[in-house]
Amino acid sequence: MGIPIPVRRPNGKSEQALHVDTRMFNTLLRHVRALGERTAAELKQRWRALQHVTLSPSRIGDIARAALVLNGIWK
Repeated sequence: MGIPIPVRRPNGKSEQALHVDTRMFNTLLRHVRALGERTAAELKQRWRALQHVTLSPSRIGDIARAALVLNGIWK
């Protein structure tokens, strides 16, 4: 599928110029992205090892999964 991106509004027009379905898609996408950003920020704050990681996303997956499991136990 790829990475969904929000639909841009036409230049010089308000958000209301978009179709209601498009506005809802943008809203849902905004909420999903906010959850992901919050989770990443929380993991980086709690686990110092993740603050300075420069590995590719495919290689850091195991470390992030372990931190998520431990984070669930921690709470």
